[in-house]
Amino acid sequence: MIETIIGFDIGGSKIGVVEGDYAGNIYQHETVDNGADVSFEAAFSRMSGLATQVIERSQQKPGAISVSIGGPLQIEQGIILSPPNLPLWDHVPLKARLAERFGLPVYVEHDGNAGALAEWRFGAGKGSGAENLIFLTMGTGIGAGLILNGRIYRGSSDVAGEVGHIKIADHGLKAYGKVGSWEAVCSGVGLINLAGVRFPGRWTTPREVISAALNGDADARTLVEEMGAWLGRGIALLVDVLNPQLVIVGTLGAVLGEMLLAPCRRVVAEEALPMAAQSCEIVPAQLGDRLGLVAALMAAIEG
Repeated sequence: MIETIIGFDIGGSKIGVVEGDYAGNIYQHETVDNGADVSFEAAFSRMSGLATQVIERSQQKPGAISVSIGGPLQIEQGIILSPPNLPLWDHVPLKARLAERFGLPVYVEHDGNAGALAEWRFGAGKGSGAENLIFLTMGTGIGAGLILNGRIYRGSSDVAGEVGHIKIADHGLKAYGKVGSWEAVCSGVGLINLAGVRFPGRWTTPREVISAALNGDADARTLVEEMGAWLGRGIALLVDVLNPQLVIVGTLGAVLGEMLLAPCRRVVAEEALPMAAQSCEIVPAQLGDRLGLVAALMAAIEG
């Protein structure tokens, strides 16, 4: 019998529960609604109940619990420190609570790091030989997972990769608690910020803008291309500092493809050091809809 992993992909709007194995194979998965206004206790009850159902249906032997969740957090201790998209999860001892609930070893990882590991092992980085790469989450917000010299880099207090907080512009758009942050112009939130400035009242959600752009709307495509330029400005900074071989752009990179990435690459070529830019490839994530599912397993796989 194969020993499997029960993984949690914890986000601001939903929580995914997945059963998979150490080779990144997915056997089953379910989701439950979540939200910034949902208390930890309510969310924990929902996710634990769903995980119990997944375990009861399993034909394998679950042997570990794995968590992918946004920061800030204390990774080794598994303590969640009020992520921006989960403000009611304040100093939550998630690792201890899950261990108590399920009686299994528990591994916790920042979602940017988990995404980086998933794409490195099983997605766009597989077979690339890259030892230095950056993974950008680029969903509702933007964060990074950094693999340097073949190892995940977490920093001295587990907050390496919080690139959405970088100040990149002198304007009034705000996200991640900072005016002019990269997240304010380069994320789902950023896309709506830009839409509100360029086309007030026309769109209210990132999904609406993305759908319009993919269906050929010229104004929506202009917004995506502008966001691509901001993406390039931020990546150029990271390329100059870290000199990666590969930058993998997550959710929006995979959905919007060259509409987003072509202007991004042009700006990187213009603004980054030539030697650094020439040795770096910028690509969309390859795992697609499986990214969050596989990322949910990575803390245990790497643990």
